Amino acid sequence: MQKITPFLWFDGQAEEAAKFYTVIFKNSKIISVSPMSATFELAGQKFIALNGGPQFKFTEAISFFVGCETQKEIDYFWEKLSAGGEKSRCGWLKDKFGVSWQVVPSILGDFLNDDDDEKSNRVMQAMLKMSKLDLKKLKDAYAGK
Repeated sequence: MQKITPFLWFDGQAEEAAKFYTVIFKNSKIISVSPMSATFELAGQKFIALNGGPQFKFTEAISFFVGCETQKEIDYFWEKLSAGGEKSRCGWLKDKFGVSWQVVPSILGDFLNDDDDEKSNRVMQAMLKMSKLDLKKLKDAYAGK
């Protein structure tokens, strides 16, 4: 049983959001829909979406991290999740509902936390110049190319 479930507040778009996200992510499904909420799974992770009204908006203070193994995967999630939304810097975007996502190569954490400060700084500097992350350029920065 999943102990912690993300609970997202929408302004009447809970079902639309559930459909949008479950089309994008593999191993995903809508579990239930009611006039007030939608429960769904993304890549096996359960979410609840509430039709709570306009009182609250999403901010970058909470985001979902999508770890990607290939540039093809980065490109896919970047384009799908940002459709109708807003692309930002360093792998961040907002989807059409205002939910923030980070589309990031899984290896980035290893690069940025390397014991060799020079390597990690090169990767950080390369990343700061990017909107959608470019895995080859990050690897090149790490290697000192």
